[in-house]
Amino acid sequence: MSNVLREVTPITDRDCFYIVERHKTEFQYPIHSHNVYELNFIENGRGVKRIVGDSIEEIGDLELTLVTGDGLEHVWEQGSCTSADIREITIQFSPDLLDSRLLGRNQFLSIKKMFENARHGVAFSLSAIAKVYTYLDTISSLEDSFDQFLNMLKILYELSQDKGARILASTSFANITGESESRRVRKVKDYISEHYAEELRLDDLAAMVGMAPSAFSRFFKQHTTRNLQDYIIDVRLGRAARMLVDTTTGISEICYACGFNNLSNFNRAFKNRRGYTPRDFRALFTKNRVFV
Repeated sequence: MSNVLREVTPITDRDCFYIVERHKTEFQYPIHSHNVYELNFIENGRGVKRIVGDSIEEIGDLELTLVTGDGLEHVWEQGSCTSADIREITIQFSPDLLDSRLLGRNQFLSIKKMFENARHGVAFSLSAIAKVYTYLDTISSLEDSFDQFLNMLKILYELSQDKGARILASTSFANITGESESRRVRKVKDYISEHYAEELRLDDLAAMVGMAPSAFSRFFKQHTTRNLQDYIIDVRLGRAARMLVDTTTGISEICYACGFNNLSNFNRAFKNRRGYTPRDFRALFTKNRVFV
């Protein structure tokens, strides 16, 4: 069923990045995805609704988000914003702008980590936005393309230092697996990913990695900062959100297919963690598919 636009971006093999600055009164572009990295800055957009994967939030006066996930759906919708002059700066660049050898150098490790996190979409803190505002404010007007490139590097580096950056889309919705986790945590997460529709008991998961249930529960939270049961619920909700977007399967059928045994509990959990009922969440992804 996917009704999500697959954007064909204007970047060529000879471009480092594509920059566009717009002043507008409303957002009309539909939910979309693409295979390039995108840094999006919005000023005077209080009340605009930002959707990145299964994360839906209302933004404030300043917004800066990085999306690097290939195929991760995202959009900014008008929401309750009434501003007469919304400023938007979009910078798109190829995933190989900084190749893997360069990102493996010590000076670029924080940027590499940021790119990995941004596969979920990352929203930056106001303090980080303040640090890069001058660079963003002038980058589209610089006449020298090399100066633009240097500004871009400064922006990426400063943002990679942001301790207040927040990951947006859930792992299961974005179809992302961890690459540097504890072997035991990874084993359990892989099992949950494959068996989320089944009953998952702490005793059984702990036994898989040779640990006592109470010890494994503490171990899992220490390594993921999340309670095991909360993690399981988030995986199930992420899978459910994915089915709501990608299929026409009925909501009650999705509920049971994703490991919930009660429709009202499913609806309540979904709304509590996503801010919308499953039905309303699906409605957000009903834009017509187009190629531009």
